[in-house]
Amino acid sequence: MDSNINSIALSTDPSEGFVETSTIKKLIDRAMDYLTAGFAVHFSGPTGTGKTTLAMHLAHKSGQPIMLMFGDEEFGTSDLVGDKMGYRKRKLIDNFIHSVLKTEEDVMQRWVDNRLTSAVKEGLTLIYDEFNRSKPEANNALLSVLEEGILSLPTNEEAEGYIRAHPNFRAIFTSNPEEYAGVHKTQDALLDRMVTIHLDYFDEATETAIVAARSGVSLADAKKIVRILREFRQVNGISRPVTIRPGIIIGTIIKQKGISASGENPVFFDICIDALASGRNHHAEGKKAAETVVTLVKKHCLGEKAKKPKIINVARKRDTKGRFVKEGGEYDNQRS
Repeated sequence: MDSNINSIALSTDPSEGFVETSTIKKLIDRAMDYLTAGFAVHFSGPTGTGKTTLAMHLAHKSGQPIMLMFGDEEFGTSDLVGDKMGYRKRKLIDNFIHSVLKTEEDVMQRWVDNRLTSAVKEGLTLIYDEFNRSKPEANNALLSVLEEGILSLPTNEEAEGYIRAHPNFRAIFTSNPEEYAGVHKTQDALLDRMVTIHLDYFDEATETAIVAARSGVSLADAKKIVRILREFRQVNGISRPVTIRPGIIIGTIIKQKGISASGENPVFFDICIDALASGRNHHAEGKKAAETVVTLVKKHCLGEKAKKPKIINVARKRDTKGRFVKEGGEYDNQRS
């Protein structure tokens, strides 16, 4: 592999702190089948559903070095493929005959490969994160790569004007829903060349395992945090998506401070409000969110055990007619 590629390609070390529950394992196994067969895999879903983490883990499992790109509004084709940048100067001096001096000088533009070209040439696993933040016309270069395995170059840098994809080249894409700000509609021709796996928020057990693993809190505390998070997610009038990230923030901070997820600790209330309710678009929404968080913390983290009614076992005497007799000789109305 080119030494220049080594400097920009990521290693294939296992993903640190990756949580693989049965749900995630099934998803990764499916995606790995598509990737092994040579198809591009596309993870699509709301923010915070683990698209990038899954893409990185899938790429690590492929065993190839990774080339990472991020979608950008300002991207053009050259940002993916490459362009002529700078000049290369060559000068030849011929003084073989002492009385004759011959010089020859050439100046040529220098071609520099960009990340897509490098991945295609070297057989890397390309991760194009949030690719639909780039304009559709910038991504047109991907069409021939994913269909015919050929990358067409905008100049005649290569003799044929194109390069063939390395047999080990693989591509993984992630995208946010089209209704998100800064996201472009993806051309149907490009989507047709991918296998799209739609993601949503994981089940409670998976989210609990993720919060516990990423923050280091106990499973009991992680479960309380996730229950607050999941119920808060269902509240009407909350404009910003509620992802698992606030849960990881809450878990990390209480672990750092050495406290538990207890509604009896005012610091825990503050941490939950900061993580879940702050940064809302409007003051009224932020106030409502904070009030909701307080209610949920009280619901899930206060009064861990309901008090059981106290049972007093009193020995009771009967008279000759079978009636219960209280102390002092009074009759009890209860019958046996």
